[in-house]
Amino acid sequence: MEINTRKERDVTIVSVTGRMGEVTAPAFEEKMRKYIADEKIKFIVDFKELEYISSAGLRSILAIAKMLKDKNGTMVLSSLTGAVKEVFEITQFVSIFTIYDNTEDALSEI
Repeated sequence: MEINTRKERDVTIVSVTGRMGEVTAPAFEEKMRKYIADEKIKFIVDFKELEYISSAGLRSILAIAKMLKDKNGTMVLSSLTGAVKEVFEITQFVSIFTIYDNTEDALSEI
């Protein structure tokens, strides 16, 4: 898994590439926790290049969302495709998170 970030206005866009599973999900969570510790609290997580997500990945996303809620922050998701989109639909995560078709739409709304 690879994680890249860029800043647009006061929003941190986090692009996740590859597979987010039991081994890699903690790296995502750790990186996000560091951003939150640095007072970054507005995120778009771009999953356009994410090929796979396991329950460990879902748990990490939930943990970060809870942490952001406590800090009055926000995290929206964008660009879910294929198997990743299917996992979010099956687990009903689509009803928990705000999800946009692409990062541009998310950025204009956040």
